[in-house]
Amino acid sequence: MSNKGNRGRGSRSGHGGPHRSGLAKAARRSGRGRGPKSLQSYPQFIGKVQMSREGFIFVVVEGEQDDIFVKASKTKNALNGDTVRVALTKEKVGMKRREGEVVEIIERSTRPHVGVLHFVGSQAWVLMQSKSMPYDIEVDQQQALEMGGKSGMKAAAVVDRWEKYDIGPKGHVVDVLGMPGDNDTEMHAILAEFGLPYRFTKEVENAADKISDRITSNDLKGRKDFRDTLTFTIDPADAKDFDDALSFRKLESGNYEIGVHIADVTYYVKPGTPVDKEGQERGTSVYLVDRTVPMLPEKLSNKLCSLRPHEDKLTFSAVFEVSPKAKVESRWFGRTIINSDRRFDYDEAQAIIESGQARDGVEEAILVLNKLALTLRDRRFKAGAMNFERPEMKVEVDEKGKPVNVYEKVSKEANWLIEEFMLLANRSVAEYVATGGKMNGVASKKAKTFVYRIHDEPNMEKVAGLRDVAGNFGLKMGDISNPSAVAQSIGGLLAEAKGTPSYDALQIIALRSMAKAKYSTENIGHYGLAFNFYTHFTSPIRRYPDMMVHRLLSMYLDGADSQDKGYYEAQCMHASEREIIATDAERASVKYKLVEFMQDKVGMEFDAHVSGVTEWGMYAEIEPTKVEGMIPLRTIRSDFFEFDEKNFRIVGRRTRRVFTLGDPVRIRVKSANLDQVLLDYELVEPEHEVEPVPDHPVPPLHAHPRKPAAKRTIKKK
Repeated sequence: MSNKGNRGRGSRSGHGGPHRSGLAKAARRSGRGRGPKSLQSYPQFIGKVQMSREGFIFVVVEGEQDDIFVKASKTKNALNGDTVRVALTKEKVGMKRREGEVVEIIERSTRPHVGVLHFVGSQAWVLMQSKSMPYDIEVDQQQALEMGGKSGMKAAAVVDRWEKYDIGPKGHVVDVLGMPGDNDTEMHAILAEFGLPYRFTKEVENAADKISDRITSNDLKGRKDFRDTLTFTIDPADAKDFDDALSFRKLESGNYEIGVHIADVTYYVKPGTPVDKEGQERGTSVYLVDRTVPMLPEKLSNKLCSLRPHEDKLTFSAVFEVSPKAKVESRWFGRTIINSDRRFDYDEAQAIIESGQARDGVEEAILVLNKLALTLRDRRFKAGAMNFERPEMKVEVDEKGKPVNVYEKVSKEANWLIEEFMLLANRSVAEYVATGGKMNGVASKKAKTFVYRIHDEPNMEKVAGLRDVAGNFGLKMGDISNPSAVAQSIGGLLAEAKGTPSYDALQIIALRSMAKAKYSTENIGHYGLAFNFYTHFTSPIRRYPDMMVHRLLSMYLDGADSQDKGYYEAQCMHASEREIIATDAERASVKYKLVEFMQDKVGMEFDAHVSGVTEWGMYAEIEPTKVEGMIPLRTIRSDFFEFDEKNFRIVGRRTRRVFTLGDPVRIRVKSANLDQVLLDYELVEPEHEVEPVPDHPVPPLHAHPRKPAAKRTIKKK
C-alpha cells in the first residue's frame, strides 16, 4: 500500500482564463539538467501517477510499500492516472520519503478530467476544478460547440498530448455535462471523472430487449423445481433488483433443507454478446447517493433476473441440509426454478425476529433461519473473523437530489441472517471447486481454474503501529507475533476500547492495517472472514465476477476440464480495478452531498470529536452525523500547534495543550466549498484562552484533503 500522507491542498489560478502559472513552466522544464542516460544508474520502477494540485506527483508501484515522490519540475508532463517509468533517485531516510524522476510516460490515462468550459475568441479551454489536475486543458472550440457546449458549462475532457514546449496539455471534449450545481450535472461529473458510463448504448439496450422473458419447457430441462417449496426474499425497502432468495423446508430427520437461490443471469447473458461485453467492461454496478448505475440493462437487472414474488424465475442454487445446531450435513449445486412466496424488507423481517412470534410458515422459517444464522456468525468470529463496527452513514436526498438528512444505517439480525447464508453459499462453492468436491477438505493440487475472492494477511508493521497508538490511550494489545494471532488481539483491543473516546480512532487504524480484498485465480483464503475458501457467487446482477463464477461452476458440474487460467486471472485483475473505481466514485458522491448538506450550516457550531491528526491540521467529525471537516492548524489562535507523529497527537508549542484521536471539541463550520468539495471547520475557543501568538508561522499546505472514505488518522510511516 502506498504512502499518501503528504498531499497538497494549495490554491490555483482563477476562473478567468487558462491556467498558465509557474506549474506549467515547471512542467516544461521537466527532465532538464539530468539527462536520461544519467538516470539509468538509478533503480527504476513502473507505476501509476497520483497527482497533486500543486503539480508534484506520487508514483504508486504495485507491490511496493511506499510510493515515490516526484517534484513538479521532474514529471516530464505526466498527469494523474498515467503509467510511467520512474527512476528512484533518493531512498527513504527517517521521515523523508522516497524521491524520483520520471524517465518516460509509458501510457497516457484515457480517463477524463472534469472542469468548466471557457471560450476566448476562437480558442477554448476546460478550466480544471479537480484536486488531481492542476493544468487547464486546451480543446477544439468547434468540436465543443458541436457537442452543445457553452461557456460556463461543466465538461469532461481527455488529454491527447502535451508536447515538450507546449504551454499546457491539449485534448478534446468527450461529454458536455450541463450547468454547475445542477444535481444531474454533478453526479454525471463524478461518473465521468472516474471513467464510468452513465448510460447504455442503443446496441446494448437493443440486445437486452431481444432476450426472451418467456420460460419454456426447454428452459426447465435439467433444473430442480423449487416452486412448491417455501421461498422468500429479504432486501432493502427501496431495492429494485432482488438477486437472492432463501427457501426453507423441514426434513423428517429433524434437519432443515435451506436453499440459497441466485438469479441465473448467465443463462440469459451469453459470453461474447454485447450485453456480456458491456457487463464485463463495467465490472460492477455503481451506487451513488441518489442513483444506481447498473452493470446490466434494466430489462435484466430489474425485470427478467429480479426474483420478484409470485413469478417463476430461473435460478442457480446452493442447497444445504443443515442440523438444528447449524452443522452442514450435505450440499448440492445446480440450476433451479423458483417462485417466491413473499418479499420482505429488512425492517419487516426484523420486526418478526424481535417479536419471536410466527403467524404463518414463512415467519416461522425466518425465526429458525435467524437462530441458525446467529450460530454461524458466532462460530465465524470464534474462528478469527474480524468484526469492525464502524458506523455506516447514509445521506437521504429529496426528489431533486438535495440532501435533507444524514443518518446511521444500523445492521440488525435480519441483515445478519441474509449475510450469513450468502457467506455460506460463497464459501461452499469455492470449497467445492478448490477441493475437488470434498467437504471440509484441503485444496487439491489439481484444482481447476476458478475465481476466488481473496484477502491477504494484515501489514504487520501497521499492526505494530496500532499497538503503539493503543498504548498511548493506556490500552494493551495481545499477541501480534504472527498474523493468525492478530485478529483475536485486535478483537480484544476493540472490545476493551468500546465506549471510550478512542474506540472510533482505533477502529480506523485497525482497518488501515488490513489488506484490500480482491479477485484472483490464486486462492490464499480470506483473512478477514477466516475462511480458507471464498468466492462471490450471490450477486451476478451487480458483479461480473459472480457471472464468471456461475459459468465456471456450471462447466465443472458438467465435467468440463479446467479453463484457461491466464484469461481468468486477467479478468480478475480488471474486476478488482473496476471495483476500486466504483467504490471511489460512490465515496466521491457521498462527499459531495455532505458538503452540500453543510452549506446552509456555515457559521453554526457543533459538538465534534477529533477523527484524524496530520502535520497540516486535524480532522473533526460532527456528532451525531459523522460529517468530517478539517481544522487547519494555522487557524487555531490560542497557540502554535505542531504534529507529534510518534504519539499521534497535536501539541501546542507554548501551552503544551494536546489534541489526540477521539478528543471532544467544539467546532464552527467555516466554509463548505462545492467547487472543490472541501469542508473546513474552525476550533471554537473560549476568548480567555485566545492570546496573540507572535510571529505565528503558517505551516506549509502539503496535502490534498483525504479521499471521502479513507480517513488519514495518522501519517504513514
